[in-house]
Amino acid sequence: MSKLRRIDVKAGFTCNNRCRFCVQGDKRHLHADKTTAEVVALLRAGRKDADEVVLTGGEVTIRDDLLELVRCARDLGFRVIQVQTNGRMLSHRPFVEQLVAAGVTEVGPAVHGPTAVIHDELTRAPGSFRQTLKGIRNAKRLGLPVITNTVIAKANVVELPALARLLVALQVDQFQLAFVHPLGTAADRFAEVVPRLSEVQPRVLQALAIGQAAGVRCMTEAIPLCFLPGVEHLAAEAIIPRTKIFDADQVIDDYTEFRLHEGKAKGPPCQQCRYDDRCEGPWREYPEHFGWDEFVPVTDEDAG
Repeated sequence: MSKLRRIDVKAGFTCNNRCRFCVQGDKRHLHADKTTAEVVALLRAGRKDADEVVLTGGEVTIRDDLLELVRCARDLGFRVIQVQTNGRMLSHRPFVEQLVAAGVTEVGPAVHGPTAVIHDELTRAPGSFRQTLKGIRNAKRLGLPVITNTVIAKANVVELPALARLLVALQVDQFQLAFVHPLGTAADRFAEVVPRLSEVQPRVLQALAIGQAAGVRCMTEAIPLCFLPGVEHLAAEAIIPRTKIFDADQVIDDYTEFRLHEGKAKGPPCQQCRYDDRCEGPWREYPEHFGWDEFVPVTDEDAG
């Protein structure tokens, strides 16, 4: 097994968005946010195994102690310190300047649509689109690498190419298109939120082509390789670092192993596919609802 490289610290689940697809669901009501001392203890413990850290939640940027936590991570010697965020607080330039001074090395804002109508509908936070885009611009002006994430849901599938064009125009350093994980709020709203992979495929391929043509690093997450003809190498699973996740009340020691053995599933079509040994399959909740009919094994002839 590859050496652990990254820790993911979920500092709490308080958030200023109410996303329709939030994988964390009701955790904000079930678990108190971790104290500063608790997060610091996790950083110290995690540094024994990894030199990269992602500070996340919930929405970690609304914590009063975030700068203190970032400085702690820096002083512990973490080489990469990423703040995973909805991007809204980044709209305040002085705050971004403080993050840079404290030691943040990259930010991961979430953009879920190319317009306020789509993004704000999905986040259920009016004005969030405007703030997030302003935050991205602030981060870029201050030299912070910007790695965006987009959750693919029913409401934004058709607009994925337009979103790719927006992200290219914003000069993000990387964008990722992640198929919705049907847990938490997304599970409660499955019929409203979760699209068919066969409907997603052409839009994702168009969006990736736009990113590649512009020279922007782009990738997918949780889309099986049989739905990525010709761009299988853009599936993020092949490069996601081995990560330990400190969650609400549990620790996932290796997120890669968790995905392979618990999070995702393989079905009968996978056994005949040439990518079976390196494709993780879909989130297991997907075939539980939709079955395996959409999954067509890729043969050597298809690949050739």
